[in-house]
Amino acid sequence: MCVIFFLRIWVHPINKQREEKGVFHHLIQELQMDSDKHHKYFRMSAAQLEEILSNVGPDITKQDTNYRSAIQPNKSWLLSCVLRFILSALSCLAFSYRLGETTVSQAITDTCAAIITRMMPNHMSPPKEEDWRSIAERFMAKWNFPHCLGAIDGKHISIQAPPRSGSLYFNYKKHFSIVLMAVVDADYRFRVVQTGDYGRSSDGGVFASSALGRGLEAGNLSTPADGVLPGAEIEMPYVIVGDAAFPLKTYLMRPFSGRGELNYEKRIFNYRLSRARNVVENAFGILAARWRIFLTTIYLHPRKVDAIVLAACTLHNFLCRPGESLGWLEEQDVRLRDGPRMGGGRGGQVAERVRDNFCRYFVSPQGSVPWQNQMV
Repeated sequence: MCVIFFLRIWVHPINKQREEKGVFHHLIQELQMDSDKHHKYFRMSAAQLEEILSNVGPDITKQDTNYRSAIQPNKSWLLSCVLRFILSALSCLAFSYRLGETTVSQAITDTCAAIITRMMPNHMSPPKEEDWRSIAERFMAKWNFPHCLGAIDGKHISIQAPPRSGSLYFNYKKHFSIVLMAVVDADYRFRVVQTGDYGRSSDGGVFASSALGRGLEAGNLSTPADGVLPGAEIEMPYVIVGDAAFPLKTYLMRPFSGRGELNYEKRIFNYRLSRARNVVENAFGILAARWRIFLTTIYLHPRKVDAIVLAACTLHNFLCRPGESLGWLEEQDVRLRDGPRMGGGRGGQVAERVRDNFCRYFVSPQGSVPWQNQMV
């Protein structure tokens, strides 16, 4: 009887040469000497990369075994590899870093989990009442929309069709996706995020079933009580602004439908709402311009994609902290848009009265802005 033994190679000979020939020990080290090139490669400075590493390093440290030495994060290998993954693709990284694809895949899982655990509480925690008030003040100062708690929208993250999922992930754009639902503040930072809903779900449906939607409906999210608009006498609720895909609520404003049939007040309202709402679309544009993986299809299980999305949003907020420069975005041709988007549907009578009050305020001497007539 002949017995054949199959010997499994723990580390491929190619990967054993990572310290001599891998990207990290050559290109990455050279980038440390050139701040501009480092910023273009990682979309962040070397100091920012080190700060992220100081947060997640303990959670991605590996232990040596009898067969091979661990890849230590204090050399920034795993973190730089994962950051490049959300800028490109897995198999290419495995070759360039001289790592196995399984190692890269596990590094993605571990590093994203570490970012979510260590950094998300500091950079994307649920807003408290004082946070909501601060967001509203910034919206008024930057985008001239009072009592605004944020702009909401959904983004489809393209994925490979999961096995035996049928049409659950198949969206109206004719590809498979999960939905990222986000509320963004006046400075393009993600304040409330939900990810993982099926691609076939509508923005309004995702919102209605989300913790945010249920919390706003129940009034238990620590949002500020109704207050008087600047320079006016009428009390108004604090609201989130969205496009025509969302329902009209006392806490959620959407545009009037029927552009050609709208009067002057309603056209002004749609312009002012659109101007404030566009910050969420611009935030999605910044996210995708920085993390290029969101411009293509992600070939991973939806659970891993959820973790990548949450980690990327957390890193986005980390890099959009006050005082951080966004000048590199000029190279990405991210354009701000002012045109309103219309749609059908009607809200309740109370919500319509709230919207009508905003209409009248925006054309009043206290609430108007000098350039709005030129935009409608």
